[in-house]
Amino acid sequence: IAMEQLLCHLVGDYILQDDWMAQNKKTRSLPAVIHAVLYGLPFLLLRPSPVALAVIVMTHLLIDGTPLVVWFLRLRNRTSNATGFSPDRPIWLTVWLTIITDNVIHLCINYAALRWL
Repeated sequence: IAMEQLLCHLVGDYILQDDWMAQNKKTRSLPAVIHAVLYGLPFLLLRPSPVALAVIVMTHLLIDGTPLVVWFLRLRNRTSNATGFSPDRPIWLTVWLTIITDNVIHLCINYAALRWL
């Protein structure tokens, strides 16, 4: 289940997401919803329960459609900086650590949903 859910995540989050969705999902509902629905499609190959699929799609919408990851990073790093990291950190590192954090959160939720729901 681990490798399969990783592949579904990568296809849904990177292959099926176009530039319009990526650029607008934090500020507009339509691209966020379209992205979340498309994100869920590869998971159908794993035959999840309806509840598991709903959790995967809805949490993806919540995480990608809001600044939830940055809020988490601000809390974890005890900073109010807009990025969630110290302004002394190079921007390239801030970007990559944010992407990695986002992906880890998605993968943990998806694994739990597929395993226990």
